[in-house]
Amino acid sequence: MVLTISHLVGGYSQIPVLKDISFDVQPGELVGLIGLNGAGKSTTINHIIGLLTPMKGTITLNDVTLAQDPQAYKAQIAYIPETPVLYEELTLKEHLEMTILAYGLDHAAAWERATELLKTFRLANKLDWFPANFSKGMKQKVMIVCAFMTNAKLFIIDEPFLGLDPLAVHDLLHLIATVKKRGAAVLMSTHVLDTAEKACDRFVLLHSGEVKTQGTFTEIKANYPDAGDSLNDIYLSLTGVTRDE
Repeated sequence: MVLTISHLVGGYSQIPVLKDISFDVQPGELVGLIGLNGAGKSTTINHIIGLLTPMKGTITLNDVTLAQDPQAYKAQIAYIPETPVLYEELTLKEHLEMTILAYGLDHAAAWERATELLKTFRLANKLDWFPANFSKGMKQKVMIVCAFMTNAKLFIIDEPFLGLDPLAVHDLLHLIATVKKRGAAVLMSTHVLDTAEKACDRFVLLHSGEVKTQGTFTEIKANYPDAGDSLNDIYLSLTGVTRDE
């Protein structure tokens, strides 16, 4: 077991956004966190990475909670936010060096991985560039490189497809498959349900801060045979949303 969320209640104020949600992410699998805007996806992620404190319930990473050992907990996570967060005064090379220091990585091995990733995302000749020189998609690729050069046990990826070109989406999905093979767990939130349907091993469907359903696509489809044939149709049916809304 990598990530376990048990009876989580939480949010940004006295009124909880998340209402007793429970799910897990196993080693070697990609779980899609699915939901409309306001469903609770970002709130869930912010609790997992430690930006929010649960009102009730527990979150554990390999049996460690944030309260028990903050350093050991956070060292297991690589996070790619929806909006890239880069330091304007640091070059791409300095961002990579900072990642190596933050995670305590072996310098030579980390740079070997980073070099391969830079080639994959066509950033190898931009080591001396500052964030101001990058497009939004390139900034997102920098975040991907920084995350996947680590030895994280849990990768959290928030809405990764919106700023990426089709080739970069293909490369990202290949990277996810690679870390899954070495036993890492991946939690990915996305609105791009057709891609998620093909890539994810399981799904957690959030609606109004609650887990509406979870399981493999085959299991969800079998449980709701009249909801539709695609993940998109099933989600719209379960949340009571029509295409005209």
